[in-house]
Amino acid sequence: MSSTPRPTRKGAAARGRRRLRARRWAGWLFALPALAFYGVFNFYPVLLSIQYSFYDWDGIGASTWVGLKNYTAVFTDSEQFSSLLHAFYLILFFTVLPVTLALITASVLRQLQGRFTGGLARTLLFLPQIIPGAAAGVAWTWMYSDNGVVNQLLRAVGLGGLARAWLADFTWALTAVGFIGTWLSTGLCTMLLLAGIGKIDNSLYEAARIDGAGPIRQFRAVTLPGLRNEIGVCVTITVIAALASFDVVYLATQGGPGTQTMVPGVAVYNLAFSDSRLGAASALAVVLALIVIAVVAPLQRLFREK
Repeated sequence: MSSTPRPTRKGAAARGRRRLRARRWAGWLFALPALAFYGVFNFYPVLLSIQYSFYDWDGIGASTWVGLKNYTAVFTDSEQFSSLLHAFYLILFFTVLPVTLALITASVLRQLQGRFTGGLARTLLFLPQIIPGAAAGVAWTWMYSDNGVVNQLLRAVGLGGLARAWLADFTWALTAVGFIGTWLSTGLCTMLLLAGIGKIDNSLYEAARIDGAGPIRQFRAVTLPGLRNEIGVCVTITVIAALASFDVVYLATQGGPGTQTMVPGVAVYNLAFSDSRLGAASALAVVLALIVIAVVAPLQRLFREK
């Protein structure tokens, strides 16, 4: 009577490896359409921008090789360099203020869980997120005008001497644009931090209260460490929004008055489509991308959970 040979352990392991390789290739096949789309519409344009940055080209005629001249101009041309400085200044309004306000607001709303006022507050805070940045820029242009809501409120409380055309003021225009970013970013950061607070074990707060910790001590000892990842996400998103801002600034001021609110995004647009300097625009765009990576990469490491 013959018996069927039993599979050896080595043969079973070989078949397991083959199945694993087949599954791995199957995963790549499923991802292939998305990768192709990304390569054609994202990665390839980036490579073209890097190529164009070494040429003086108007987008139509013949191009001339200029080497690193366009990159040198980014740091020697006053308008281009000041736009980079303005972008870093906007981080204060797009990141620092929104994250700080969101931390305070999320901590307060945590105490209002299950109440009607808490739900209403969440709804009002999230409303700016459903408004496109371009629409927000137009709306705030009206609000900042001579007879806009901002100046009317100042006059109503006896501070009419401070009223001005905010977006046309050389001193205050960039700060005024920054507060539009604060308004847009605070709601998103608050929602993210509220979701993070919901994951913190209530027993930690109870233990802190038993140890005699007040609200501020609870915030420092329990809330902040528990929101490490969420704060990292908020900071990353808002820093990128500040450095790569375009729609709000373009619709509100187009970089004016003068160049007081010029940011890299608007400068790239003007260089490419108004001045027909595709090479200079590409160089500034490449520098901006490198700056974003240089700023965001350390932030990711800083907020990485230990």
